[in-house]
Amino acid sequence: MNKAIGKSGIVRALGAMSGTSLDGVDAALIETDGIRIHSFGASAYRAYTDTERELLREALGHWHGPAVNAAGAVIDAAHAELLAQFDEVDLVGFHGQTLAHEPRGRGTLQVGDGGALARALNRPVVWDFRSHDVAQGGEGAPLAPFFHFACAQWIKARAPLAFLNLGGVGNLTWVDPTRAAPEDKGALLAFDTGPANAPVNDLMQARLGQGMDRDGALAAQGQVASGALEQFLADPYFMRTPPKSLDRNDFAKVLELVTELSDADAAATLTAMCAVGVGRGMAHCPHPPERLLVTGGGRHNKVLMEMLRDNLDCPVDPVEIIGLDGDMLEAQAFAHLAVRVARGLPTSCPDTTGVRAAVAGGTLSHPPLVDMLR
Repeated sequence: MNKAIGKSGIVRALGAMSGTSLDGVDAALIETDGIRIHSFGASAYRAYTDTERELLREALGHWHGPAVNAAGAVIDAAHAELLAQFDEVDLVGFHGQTLAHEPRGRGTLQVGDGGALARALNRPVVWDFRSHDVAQGGEGAPLAPFFHFACAQWIKARAPLAFLNLGGVGNLTWVDPTRAAPEDKGALLAFDTGPANAPVNDLMQARLGQGMDRDGALAAQGQVASGALEQFLADPYFMRTPPKSLDRNDFAKVLELVTELSDADAAATLTAMCAVGVGRGMAHCPHPPERLLVTGGGRHNKVLMEMLRDNLDCPVDPVEIIGLDGDMLEAQAFAHLAVRVARGLPTSCPDTTGVRAAVAGGTLSHPPLVDMLR
């Protein structure tokens, strides 16, 4: 399709997300002008093979070298395969795969070559969303909040609400939908709450050779170890005021706190850590949200959802209750953000990432024919 994006009008944007849970690639179409959502379109999912997942896992925490190169090749091939299935696309938002995240140190690294993807798909691609935010003093994460703001307006919310994404890491977005724009002071507050699915997934893989605790079935059989929970909450991260963000492996040592526990008790305790981390995070909200809407894979964990309800003072529901797709929300977010980048609109601000001023982060790569005509 490759129409000129311009500065206004509705764009048919395709977003792709490969999260810290390392399960696969989500892709989703939306129609947006970069400010408001006009409609939601088709979506698709491509799971990683066991070999691909292992290559990605081996590269976590690395900044360069053969493991990073191998992970990049997996990401490029998997995305090209999945995204080629979509027709009538004006613009692609390509997040890539985060391997390392150290915003106060070496920066942030998402592998995936947007230029190569633009050539493979013959479509313009926006990618490398986080680096510019980090270069301007921000955390580079989370980036979905500007889309959450658009979602709150799409459902015509009138009171503050919060979105909680439970992937490998948990992140919370508090939204005041009465503000005019997401970058306005007081419109948003966003930050990572702590580990979510990553420690449980790692436990299941190490002990049982399974990728996850599906539906929280194992955690449901166990008891929470209060001592391990107290040690977890003593981590200095919970004392920091937001905005703040985490690398997937920043809390990897929590697995040491459950070493002596049975499989079921360990799963229950790690699941409880996610819930209490969210509870601590909610205390930072400027005003109590009217409701908490949960997205990401963690919302399928029945034990985790009940723990959240027990820890919080507001209704807790999956985003499906308001007509959104919790499996595709982050892919949709990067479709929306891609349009904002292409139009020079901010994608993060001081209250979402701690960046010094609102910034439009991302690189726009055109396919060769478009480059020749520009």
